[in-house]
Amino acid sequence: MSNPNQLFLLADHVKLSLLERQRAQSLNVDVGSGSQDGHIARSLEQFRDGLAALSEEKARLEQEGDTSAASTIADSLAPLQKQLDDLTAQFHGFTSPSTNTTLTSPNDASLAADFAHASTSPSSARKASKTVRFSDTPASPSTEHHTDALFGPGRYRDDPEDSAGYTDHAATLDNQQLHAYHSQILEEQDEQLDRLGESIGRQRELSMQIGDELDSHVAMLDEVEGVTDRHISRLDRAKRTLGKVSRSAGENKQMTAIVVLIIILVLLIAILK
Repeated sequence: MSNPNQLFLLADHVKLSLLERQRAQSLNVDVGSGSQDGHIARSLEQFRDGLAALSEEKARLEQEGDTSAASTIADSLAPLQKQLDDLTAQFHGFTSPSTNTTLTSPNDASLAADFAHASTSPSSARKASKTVRFSDTPASPSTEHHTDALFGPGRYRDDPEDSAGYTDHAATLDNQQLHAYHSQILEEQDEQLDRLGESIGRQRELSMQIGDELDSHVAMLDEVEGVTDRHISRLDRAKRTLGKVSRSAGENKQMTAIVVLIIILVLLIAILK
């Protein structure tokens, strides 16, 4: 990784990981600190290796005379090295105003929202216990305090920020409308579950068809394997037969040569006498 832009993005990734680790520690949440620390350590090591490769690339460009590209890389080396030093210090627990500034400052402006969320300290509302209160005798729908009686300060909220849209809508409904609204939601969920069940059924049928097709292919492969084995056996027998014929032919040639030589010797003896 010798591209400055990639190294800046990697630095942002390490920053977000460190911020998430700090956030988990502030909440006393065990999110697998060993694996998280190992991931951050590997990212820092990759950052360090990329910075070294970038320095080597700068030296190579200078040797080749490409001063413009070398100058561009040189402009990125100093801030990257500073971020690496600050992030390494943060990772090992050495904090300072400089390291905190580096940790909370994204290189990519599009990540500002992610950094803001990761830097936000958990509010006391998120730590507070959740309670549910119901009113057995809500006020009349015609009164302006009806919604306060039905959705008072003690009403259930999983997350006050996340449930704002729901409560804003529910605050305009009376008991009957709220019941109808909930019934509509349940009906929509039932329809979605029915469609999901139908989809799962179709997938099951498709899986069974695929299984049957695979079984038929396995049977065909077994049959092909049997035929192949029979042909191999025949070829082995033919090979052995050819070997015997070849050896016989060789022996016959030797016998023929011996007989011819004996005849020639006899003829020579007869002529010389």
